[in-house]
Amino acid sequence: MRRSLGLVALVIPFVIACSHKQAATTVARTPTPPAPAAAEPTSEATHTPASPHIAVDQDLGKQCALHLNNVQQAPKFDFDEFKLLPEDRDVLDQVATCITSGPLKGRRVALIGRADPRGTEEYNLALGDRRAQSVVDYLKHLGVENRQVATSTRGDLDARGHDEPTWRVDRRVDISLAN
Repeated sequence: MRRSLGLVALVIPFVIACSHKQAATTVARTPTPPAPAAAEPTSEATHTPASPHIAVDQDLGKQCALHLNNVQQAPKFDFDEFKLLPEDRDVLDQVATCITSGPLKGRRVALIGRADPRGTEEYNLALGDRRAQSVVDYLKHLGVENRQVATSTRGDLDARGHDEPTWRVDRRVDISLAN
């Protein structure tokens, strides 16, 4: 009997240690869901093409009563470009007025730069960032404060194009209301 108790005393800590190790392994393998991105659009369908390089969140367009042309077929940023066109500036003028002195005065917007799938992931992320930054620079020129603008880049992560006409749609900056 004494031998059995001794064996049990040796086995129990081993079993407990193994069960803790197994539980830790199980927990480590359980994927953690990604945190929701409050300001990032999940679908192109929520954005309306507003100018050759800009797509505006439908909610922002509605609340600001933006006068937008449907330019789905219009060219977007050229390959490896991030310069704004006069049509882009017209839309950004309306957005700036809305968030500096209009119905959404003081509200924040989120800008998401995008690229087509050509090039490396790092290159496309940097290009998307430069595109978003060109919009920020213009908005700041119009009096929008730094605290009102959040930028990010998706690069080519959401790109859907497969040839030049569809790649042009991938090369844009999306603007949404931020939380």
